[in-house]
Amino acid sequence: MRASLGSDNHSGVHPAVLEAIGRANTGHVPAYGNDPYTAEAVAHFRSLLGEEIDVAFTFNGTGANVVCLASVCRPWESVICAATAHVNVDECAAPERIANVKLVPVATPDGKLTPELVRPHLTGFGFEHHAQPRVISVSQATEYGTVYTQGELRALADLAHTHGLLLHVDGARLANAVASLGCDVRDLVVGGGVDVLSWGGTKNGMLAGEAVVVLHGAPADVLAFVRKQSCQLASKMRFIAAQFSAMLADGLWLENAAHANAMATRLAEAVAALPGVTVTQRVEANEVFATLPPDVIGPLAEEFGFYTWDEARGEVRWVTSFDTTPDDVDALADALYRAVSR
Repeated sequence: MRASLGSDNHSGVHPAVLEAIGRANTGHVPAYGNDPYTAEAVAHFRSLLGEEIDVAFTFNGTGANVVCLASVCRPWESVICAATAHVNVDECAAPERIANVKLVPVATPDGKLTPELVRPHLTGFGFEHHAQPRVISVSQATEYGTVYTQGELRALADLAHTHGLLLHVDGARLANAVASLGCDVRDLVVGGGVDVLSWGGTKNGMLAGEAVVVLHGAPADVLAFVRKQSCQLASKMRFIAAQFSAMLADGLWLENAAHANAMATRLAEAVAALPGVTVTQRVEANEVFATLPPDVIGPLAEEFGFYTWDEARGEVRWVTSFDTTPDDVDALADALYRAVSR
């Protein structure tokens, strides 16, 4: 079967992660995270981000975002996010229904919020007829594959904290952002002033599992109850935790992300000069966006399993994964070359 470039969710599971699941599948341990595997995984997170953080594992990214937002928001509060944000577009209104927050989407040219874009929405404080701004939420990397620097995060965090808000990061592709920037994750997250973080695992080679990391804004007991009520508390937590230990212990999370990023760069460079092809966003992580001639999109999408991002513009999205090979990338580039050269 040809490798898909439609999503990093289409990839399999890294062999080291499968091995870790197998090693955890021995004997009996207490349920619901009261086991040595979960303690080990939490210790890895604390070694990366600081001993004072709270960590809660969830099944999936939507669950992680919901738990993050519900832990720090009350039902009359709002979350400011990019219009393209996953929490706004691809979570079937779960933040609104389950976290009971109002989303305030902001149009952006590249998926990135800036203080200038957010500031007009910091209104209505204390006015009982308006939802009260509580969180600025950003995706790292964004849904357009662009990346926030530490300075850009800090600027948003400073704006948020000045007005009594918190900064949430949807880090489904956080590893790709860290690999792209070549920075230390603690410098990016802690130095960037992040308060609540969804740390992605599934898109980066895990079978299932994400992590909620609270740096500020929600007591640990609140996090525990919100996770349970949001249906995200795994009874056999050791199998999620063991995956994170496999990813974090020796840097596999960064190795996987760096490879995926490199494959995206290879693809962008291979197609950028083709006639009728325009790469529309900076390629900073593992996503490539491009407009193609309309007549070539359908056949190529069927063969390579990718999505049309914007039908009106003829813009497609290609996503590379930890297991994407140079041959996978070159096959798409060669097919696209043949299609546009006819």
